[in-house]
Amino acid sequence: MINLEKTAPHNAYRNFILKKWLALLVLLAVLLVSVLVSISAGSSGLTVSEVMTALLGRGTKQTNAIIWNIRMPRICTGIAVGAALALTGCIMQNVLRNPLASASTLGVSQGASFGAAFAIVCLDAGAQLNAGATSAAVSISNPYLVTLCAFVGGFATTVVILALSRGGRISPATMVLAGVALSSLFSGGTTIVQYFADDVKVASVVYWTFGDLGRANWREIGLIFAITLLSFLYFIGNRWNFNAMESGANTAKSLGVPVDRLILISMVLCSLMAAVSTAFVGCISFVGLIAPHMVRRFVGNDYRFLIPASALMGAVVLVLAELVSRSVVAPSILPIGALTSFLGAPLFLYMIFRKGGAAQ
Repeated sequence: MINLEKTAPHNAYRNFILKKWLALLVLLAVLLVSVLVSISAGSSGLTVSEVMTALLGRGTKQTNAIIWNIRMPRICTGIAVGAALALTGCIMQNVLRNPLASASTLGVSQGASFGAAFAIVCLDAGAQLNAGATSAAVSISNPYLVTLCAFVGGFATTVVILALSRGGRISPATMVLAGVALSSLFSGGTTIVQYFADDVKVASVVYWTFGDLGRANWREIGLIFAITLLSFLYFIGNRWNFNAMESGANTAKSLGVPVDRLILISMVLCSLMAAVSTAFVGCISFVGLIAPHMVRRFVGNDYRFLIPASALMGAVVLVLAELVSRSVVAPSILPIGALTSFLGAPLFLYMIFRKGGAAQ
């Protein structure tokens, strides 16, 4: 005879897990729909059937050129960069015990921007301003040098943040203020670098910092995807360790979690993802802050599900932002970095007021 009292907790846990998986499937479906809508939207007037035909390899030459040479690179970049920034925010909020931590709020993106600007201006990375029919585009002949310098700048910020967090004498709210100070420091450094540059390099750096998903080619998109995937695999492999970290570093150590190594490797990977994304597309703010908190109300703080959900939500947010940037003042394209900042700043203020008590 079946003991209903013993099976009830098992059924409740199974239903609980099924809801988490359902949330992930819904996010994946939303991402696929967002991609399809973004591919279809534009001044060329492509229908959904024409898009599907082209994706299956049976489109006309003009349709294939529009989709595979113009729209798909932007969308794939949005998916890769959105997932990278969201993962960065998700993991930073865990290891730093700070609900407001992300690459942009802690100054990592600004440090990476300074490193990239230094490479463009001082190391002659080959920035050029190419005038197009409706807009300008930045061409960088040595993107890997820019990426390396961006990583150094982002990691320098990470080292400072780690030193402050390891000291244990500052609150999470104070850490955000330290991030604001670091952001101001690197922004000032970027301004000084531009002051000593010629007009073309200044214009190149300024346009580069706007944020543009259309400047990365397929090789660079593949690099962003590869780094994001490797980081994701490391994070998902340590999902139980991150769950233990939710109870505090001391509790995690008592459970056998290698806390110091986990924090160091996680922050290095977060810096690398933020640096590579910033180097290839410019500074895109608030995605890493917004995406993890948006999915927490659906999947909670269980990192078995929060890590993939954050990546999917980051991709959705940036794909939709890319769609809005192309649609608001078509055929012109708004800078996506400015758009995410404009939309993300009110939510950031809301989170400060709502979670301010927890961040003390």
